[in-house]
Amino acid sequence: MFRHSKAMHLLQAGVNLIYIRDFLGHVDIKTTEVYARADTETKRKAIENAYPDLIESNLPDWSRDQALLAWLSELA
Repeated sequence: MFRHSKAMHLLQAGVNLIYIRDFLGHVDIKTTEVYARADTETKRKAIENAYPDLIESNLPDWSRDQALLAWLSELA
């Protein structure tokens, strides 16, 4: 569990998978790539950085829509 957490923190910090592979002692990079597939937050950030024009900066404030919040709370 410690190794997995450390690998995920390194990946989220932007450390290259090659260095993470070496740090963990993996022989094959495919073993280390499991961490890259598991981290959706890093993928989201990479897409946002690659395509900044696709992300709208003026997002609506949904916290004021009481009807929507009530409907969403019924889903849970």
